[in-house]
Amino acid sequence: MMELYNKVCQECSKHITNRYSTSFSMGIRVFDKRFRPPIYAVYGFVRFADEIVDTFHDFPKKALLDRFREDTYRAIEERISLNPVLHAFQETVHQYQIERELIDAFLDSMEMDLHFDRYHDSLYKKYIYGSAEVVGLMCLRVFVEGDDEQYERLKAPACSLGSAFQKINFLRDMKSDFDERGRVYFPGVDYTRFCQQDKLEIEADIKKDFDDAYKGIVQLPEGARFGVYLAYIYYTNLFKKIRSAPADRVTQERIRVPNRRKAVLLFSSALRNSLNLL
Repeated sequence: MMELYNKVCQECSKHITNRYSTSFSMGIRVFDKRFRPPIYAVYGFVRFADEIVDTFHDFPKKALLDRFREDTYRAIEERISLNPVLHAFQETVHQYQIERELIDAFLDSMEMDLHFDRYHDSLYKKYIYGSAEVVGLMCLRVFVEGDDEQYERLKAPACSLGSAFQKINFLRDMKSDFDERGRVYFPGVDYTRFCQQDKLEIEADIKKDFDDAYKGIVQLPEGARFGVYLAYIYYTNLFKKIRSAPADRVTQERIRVPNRRKAVLLFSSALRNSLNLL
């Protein structure tokens, strides 16, 4: 009955994705069916690790993250876990040959959140790579289905897309990151003196990431292209809202795209996709 257990574990990761992120959930739903379970598995894994460092304030975060890391490696080695999130993830790791280096880099970045609340340039780049770019690379491993040449060609755009998403998250969540966790991710930025010039420089960096990412999105396999494009559209719309807001608003509220607007974006993006206009 391993097939039933595998299915239940996959469904757990799907439920986690649906509850935590409407944007990514809607994007995953338009993937080809074969891509949905492994991408849910990747999201469930990274979501739970992130929860440990971001929200488990009344518990020993370092010990919990260490245990999660150990359980992850054990699940991969033994090809089974009683943690349904890790069981679904290890299946995906083996099926799509996701490198240990990507998993290490991700977990290392999660641990950085336990030790740092300010990030200088090199630390910031390391954090962005481990917390976001490698997640894009894990997903890319799934999408190319063993085609190493295609993977190497699309690595840089995948990293750029993950980087753009993460930097927008940093802007969107500036208030909660500072108020609840004391963190400021952007190098050289003083939250208490965050100004329009700071914001413009960050936005220019994000725009470059998005421009680089788009070149790769249009080259993705057909069953994955529209889903990734949809996530890109959701985030570029959030980016537009943030760009139009003054710096003091960014530090005082969490700017978001309403679900009804996301539904409109889904329809318009589907139309563009059907007309081969991506």
